[in-house]
Amino acid sequence: TETIVAKSRIMIRRNIMERVSTLAPFLKLDHDPYIVTANGRLFWIVDGYTTSDDYPYSEREAQGINYIRNSVKITVNAYDGSMHFYVSDPSDPLIQTYQRIFPGVFQPLSKMPPDLRAHVRYPQNFFAIQAAKYAVYHMTDPSVFYSKEDLWRVATRVVNGSSTPMSPYYAVMKLPEVGNTEEFILMVPFTPARKNNMIAWMAARCDGDDYGKVLVFTFSKEKLIYGPEQIQSRVNQSPSISQQLTLWNQGGSRVIRGTLLVVPVQNAVLYVEPLYLAAEGGSSLPQLKRVIVAYSDHVVMEPSLEEALNAIFGGQAGEATATPGAAPTAADATWAPGGGTRRRRARDRSRGPASPSRRRARPPAPSPRRR
Repeated sequence: TETIVAKSRIMIRRNIMERVSTLAPFLKLDHDPYIVTANGRLFWIVDGYTTSDDYPYSEREAQGINYIRNSVKITVNAYDGSMHFYVSDPSDPLIQTYQRIFPGVFQPLSKMPPDLRAHVRYPQNFFAIQAAKYAVYHMTDPSVFYSKEDLWRVATRVVNGSSTPMSPYYAVMKLPEVGNTEEFILMVPFTPARKNNMIAWMAARCDGDDYGKVLVFTFSKEKLIYGPEQIQSRVNQSPSISQQLTLWNQGGSRVIRGTLLVVPVQNAVLYVEPLYLAAEGGSSLPQLKRVIVAYSDHVVMEPSLEEALNAIFGGQAGEATATPGAAPTAADATWAPGGGTRRRRARDRSRGPASPSRRRARPPAPSPRRR
């Protein structure tokens, strides 16, 4: 046969996770590798973690570790299986040690081709651990920390009748105070430990030189900002929406409620939830039927996002903003070894655009405190 030539090779380990683990068994790998295109080729990007269970004075996670750093970004050519290891956190002492043990294996992140570098994202697993810890250790006053007066939790939503913590999710948006243009971020909302109203949200930046910067935006305690569970309750209490959902859940079909997105808009929050309809017990693909949008005290359900925004803002969706005033404030947190933080106050560059006239819905106007 002419198919097999002198340069032909047999690729034994075709599963990328097995392939990377065989070459670097000392790294823990993220469970969600993702495929990207660069220079007309397909590449898998895998996040690698250095971990330990012996870091002094540090609480262990459910996995038994008490130290974790996202120190390595691994690229795998989807065609020939070639791999490259890029160091994304050169300050990590563990990866520094591995670099000395295996010279030539690891390269600095600056050596990653720009087409691939543009696809690097902040890992969800790592961010979820940071968010869970920050919900407790954002309290810096010893007396407040001891009494747990300001204890937070990751916001929950109702799934199949039970409250479930929201998973961090990716979004493209302009960040208040610090962002000049839209950017790709990873975010998750917080609520007080014993209440369901929104108290803060955390975002990790993924673009360019801002990659890895973690921001926390807090709302004032004096003003009520509805949380995800409260919004879901308001949706279920709407007669028109609940009646339609009940109708769709009959006759061999079922309603699938998509991910509830929390979209901060100045000093208020916009909620967006897609609704899908699928045949019961079949292999048919779910079809997008409606989009639910909640803003302030208003909840609407329309066939498209544009129509829902128009229903909320009275046809001024393109220029809808929150009532002018102080926007939520941000603390730029750079995560230090062992989960500590060095915090820098973000400079206030918010002026607040003019409020459109004759708007049908206006959000609450909290005066967020700077954290």
